[in-house]
Amino acid sequence: MTDHTNKQFDADLQRIRTELLQMGGLVEAMVYDGMQALTEGDLSLVDRVREHEKEVNRFEVEIDERVTQILARYQPTAIDLRTLLAVTKMLTDMERSGDEAEKIATMARRIHEDDRSFMPDIELRHMANSVRLMIRQVMDAFARQDAILAAAVVRSDKEVDKEWKATLRNLISYMIEDPRTISRSIDLLFIARSMERIGDHCKNMAEHVIYMVHGADVRHRGLKMAERLVRGEPEPTPEEKLAAKTLRQEEKAARAASDQAGAGSGN
Repeated sequence: MTDHTNKQFDADLQRIRTELLQMGGLVEAMVYDGMQALTEGDLSLVDRVREHEKEVNRFEVEIDERVTQILARYQPTAIDLRTLLAVTKMLTDMERSGDEAEKIATMARRIHEDDRSFMPDIELRHMANSVRLMIRQVMDAFARQDAILAAAVVRSDKEVDKEWKATLRNLISYMIEDPRTISRSIDLLFIARSMERIGDHCKNMAEHVIYMVHGADVRHRGLKMAERLVRGEPEPTPEEKLAAKTLRQEEKAARAASDQAGAGSGN
């Protein structure tokens, strides 16, 4: 590339980066507004979420078109190519996160417009704060090309999954104990499920950031592999994998024996 072409390519690439970050900021705001609509009953926020969702959709189409144009015009290589490929995949996850945030807001409106049902006492704000932080961190990791932060986002998804499972158990208990809560429990279940899915999308985006930085695809390879990669540690040999698997099996067997012995002494 000539100097002039290089400058234009850098400007085009920076515009794509900036717009993806703006898209992430909108989705984070949508999650916040959706939860505020739920907890505070401010239904005007639902309309704002829907307007933001249209903007997110517009960003997805426009950024995708720009990526296609820049690939055809400049034929980039190395990290520039990986960045553009990562962006195309992150766009899908970000747009779907926006869809889930809109579902949260829509469900909040439904709950507050029908105040006849009994509301189970379930705390969802912590889960919402967790996924908002994941969105913020994955965008920060993308902007700074920080694979270590991206790996931390992958780990955070496990905590969100735990919160989702705990919420599911609690809501099932409410429905069993008091059938009057069934309608609202199902609504809250859908909200919690949407947040869990946003966490999954953030994990996906974080894995794309790791690919962008290191050129390695860590999808479906597990958290530990992602963390080893970003720390610069070599991939374990087949012998090391076998030894680790054997150790886990021995530890599991030892815990089971200990539990059995404890149960026996209790009798």
